[in-house]
Amino acid sequence: MTLCNENAPILVNEEMGCNIWLMTVRAPEIASTARPGQFVHVKVPGMEAHILRRPFGVYAADAEAGTVDMMYQVLGFGTEHMTELAIVDTVEMIGPIGRGWQPPEGCKRALIVAGGVGSAPLYPLVEELTAAGVATDAILGASTIDALVARERYGAVLGCEPACSTDDGTYGRAGFCTPLVEEALAAAAAEGAPYDYVACCGPEPLMKIVAGMADAAGVFCEVSMERRMACGVGACLSCVVDTVDGKRRACVDGPVFPASEVVW
Repeated sequence: MTLCNENAPILVNEEMGCNIWLMTVRAPEIASTARPGQFVHVKVPGMEAHILRRPFGVYAADAEAGTVDMMYQVLGFGTEHMTELAIVDTVEMIGPIGRGWQPPEGCKRALIVAGGVGSAPLYPLVEELTAAGVATDAILGASTIDALVARERYGAVLGCEPACSTDDGTYGRAGFCTPLVEEALAAAAAEGAPYDYVACCGPEPLMKIVAGMADAAGVFCEVSMERRMACGVGACLSCVVDTVDGKRRACVDGPVFPASEVVW
């Protein structure tokens, strides 16, 4: 694993909706090497009393422009402080880190399932799959319409609106997105063109359910097991995931794991 350590000037830092923010930074080395599903470990300026970095999945990486997009949700002191950073500020980033998405060889049809800000680390995968000619469908779930912040970006790549659900029924199917997943798997099988691959990122209960659905349908599934972490490079063992092969590190053995290996 080759890591870059870059001082990345902030180009954009704006709210997308529902306390979900987009930060774009200039980090040409990371942008040129990041793969879908990898993340960056960010040292936030002005938080010297809080020495730990914060991991963020790469939402988009533009090698030509040398930019990296990160999506973050305001949940505590650290992310609240991040909203106050301006374009004159610089963040220090280590990355890209981890095992990303690995669709099976010869994949012809893929189903992407994202819950909340889980849409961020899946978006580069959608770009990669569609560019490779893989028929790709996406399902996005969120609490309310304003939290479906990646919907238009997904639609632009897919060429059609992704299937959506909202907990409060303000957009798409009312309730959780899992019924949409079950329906999509069944419809694909009935058409005689079943999915070869399911990729899921979001709250752990969602990933557990989707993994079970994929297994029942006989479809290979991967999940992104995001964890709080200290070092981000595999040394501190603070981000372990229980797997059938024992405890593994989310930062370097993951964050993406085959769903069949995770002990839920």
